[in-house]
Amino acid sequence: MQVIQYKPIGVIHTPFHDTKNMPIQPASAIGIQGTVDVAQEYNDGLKDIEGFSHIFLIYHFHLSKGYSLTVKPFLDDHVRGVFSTRAPKRPNQIGISVVRLDRIEGSTLFVFNVDMVDGTPLLDIKPFVPDFDSRTDIRIGWLTGKVEEVAFKKSDSRFGSVKE
Repeated sequence: MQVIQYKPIGVIHTPFHDTKNMPIQPASAIGIQGTVDVAQEYNDGLKDIEGFSHIFLIYHFHLSKGYSLTVKPFLDDHVRGVFSTRAPKRPNQIGISVVRLDRIEGSTLFVFNVDMVDGTPLLDIKPFVPDFDSRTDIRIGWLTGKVEEVAFKKSDSRFGSVKE
């Protein structure tokens, strides 16, 4: 199988210095501010992004060690397949969050609704476009009846220890 390597394009900074009691999704991080420092060599790639209110941050779960194909997600008491969850203990520790873009100063993006640990390596940025990204014919599987809990749930140590 082919090996794929990514080089971070920047670093995400948040108020969360370890994984304990963090929001588990951007929906439970409303109003929490962070910054995204994009490496200078990628600064030209930020052209025109200020016109978007929301962006996808694609990042590496750098504190996640190893993976498990079955996990007990924060919003459930049952073991689920990792690909039916957003758990960080994945074969490729890639995370994705939609955040609100407040402003840009140089190569620093000021964002809201951050749900990642301070120092998270940034892999990519993409604009959120409702006409491209929203759907109406949706099923949410085992999360049916549980999504309302996201605002009240915080992370714990089930996917690894806190940052050392």
